[in-house]
Amino acid sequence: MKVVAILALDGVLPFELSVPGQVFGTANLAMPTPHYEVRVCAERRTVTTSADHGSFLLHTPWGLDALTEADTVVIPGHSGFLDPPPSAVLRALSEAALRGARLASVCIGAFTLAATGLLDGYRATTHWQHADELARRHPHIDVDPAVLFIDNGSLITSAGIAAGLDMCLHLVRRDLGADLAAATARRTVMPLQRDGGQAQFIEHAGPSVHDASLQPTLHWMESNLHRPLTLAEIAEHSAMSVRNLNRRFRAQTGTTPLQWLLRARVHRAQQLLETTDIPIDHVADLTGFGSPTTLRHHFARLTGTSPHAYRTAFRSQQTRISAHAME
Repeated sequence: MKVVAILALDGVLPFELSVPGQVFGTANLAMPTPHYEVRVCAERRTVTTSADHGSFLLHTPWGLDALTEADTVVIPGHSGFLDPPPSAVLRALSEAALRGARLASVCIGAFTLAATGLLDGYRATTHWQHADELARRHPHIDVDPAVLFIDNGSLITSAGIAAGLDMCLHLVRRDLGADLAAATARRTVMPLQRDGGQAQFIEHAGPSVHDASLQPTLHWMESNLHRPLTLAEIAEHSAMSVRNLNRRFRAQTGTTPLQWLLRARVHRAQQLLETTDIPIDHVADLTGFGSPTTLRHHFARLTGTSPHAYRTAFRSQQTRISAHAME
């Protein structure tokens, strides 16, 4: 059983504290036998939640030593996120990382994770309102305020509060595969993957008009991933100029049309690798990459692993889950 430890600092935000337990606990309900043990950990075993969000006392049997025993450590935001974290907390997080645990922050919890120095040299995100401050305080972190979450393998950061749900569902997907993650998402009444990024929620000063939704274009692109779509063809389908298309994409998804298309192709490749035995070269054709070499290049760049290694890990996990279901 995998241990998920949730760090509760004084002033912790109640929703962010409860999200990991809700998602990982719900994943347990979708399996024949539980896969996760969820622990809430606090330095003094008793913490007070954020006064601005309904203050109450929280008692837990788990101290910081439980962080070093965890497979996953989740770091929610807290009201004092701009203050230096306690040295004992930084030490426990660093020891957990050194031992091989993956560390995941929710929203402004990224400030606590960043204070360990572990995020230096990596791309990370946090709530868009505080992204500039995170970048100012930690110039060695590549802060991206446009996305919902960023997975660096053992270091994962998520954006605004609800993005913690997206991130935790993503971790369930990494652990247990797409089917179990989808079942967990359905039970929590959440889409397994939300369209767009955090950019669609950022407040822009004084907009004069409201842009039309790109949703029909995104659906069309997803339906034509196997084709060698060009920027001009996407713009023609959208009935707008290339310049206007790029502007709309930046505003609504936080990225360019071709970058969105690339990520959609990699995501489709992940689905095919998880759920089928289709050869890699055929996966490359079905996802519009054209050649296995191109698929491997972009897949590795966006996921940190090769298509073969990804299939081995996720197909093996699915096999184990199917075996459990038959017992």
